[in-house]
Amino acid sequence: MAKSIDVSDLDIYYGDFLAVEGVTIPIAARSVTAFIGPSGCGKSTFLRSLNRMHEVIRGARVEGKVLIDGQDLYADDMDPVNVRRLIGMVFQRPNPFPTMSIAENVLAGQRLNSKRMKKKEADEIVERSLRSAGLWNEVKDRLDRPGSGLSGGQQQRLCIARAIATQPEVLLMDEPCSALDPISTSIIEDLIHELKTDYTIVIVTHNMQQAARVSDTTAFFNLAGVGQPGKLVEHGDTSTMFSNPADPATEAYIQGRFG
Repeated sequence: MAKSIDVSDLDIYYGDFLAVEGVTIPIAARSVTAFIGPSGCGKSTFLRSLNRMHEVIRGARVEGKVLIDGQDLYADDMDPVNVRRLIGMVFQRPNPFPTMSIAENVLAGQRLNSKRMKKKEADEIVERSLRSAGLWNEVKDRLDRPGSGLSGGQQQRLCIARAIATQPEVLLMDEPCSALDPISTSIIEDLIHELKTDYTIVIVTHNMQQAARVSDTTAFFNLAGVGQPGKLVEHGDTSTMFSNPADPATEAYIQGRFG
């Protein structure tokens, strides 16, 4: 199910403004890649470009290549909706649909794709997805209750269940624990370790300890100054990046001297 991503010379624009410049990075299948760097350096913008989510902003465009197992995600005949089905996303703040039940939240992506399902099939998808998100045992007796009634950590796991219900091949996570308490954060991190056996995971985080705990590969982004484009400074094995980074700016950021 999981697939690798290869990005080559990617520039990301908002209108005439170059937001992220010249990113080249391979992202291995069935692994966790963490993007770190100071605010405003383009981490989340680059993350959203991996499933063309940035295109919801008028005037956004890219130059360069994003390939998933050799398939160009920006090819003229590639439907962005299909790209987002292939590459799911979990956002910074839990965002379950407030008028939907827990079960309906999980199935929302399937419904959006206009996929008709028998009740048995729908029930199987709900249980499989909630089990994969580590939430089934906590909610199995109240699937008809609103998803918004769950705790923050449970809501985020519900959003993860919703994202994986459509069986994507890549899962993008934009600071998924920033709004959560330490216990919920620990649960989400354990879940990330479990999910990488089936998914390629890319996570943006400002928490250096979290990046060190959950990721196999770390990529450091930075920018030269206000109004300048964000750039990928270096990337590599997480243990090496945190113990012996190649660039002085990476070391300074990891050690908390800026950012």
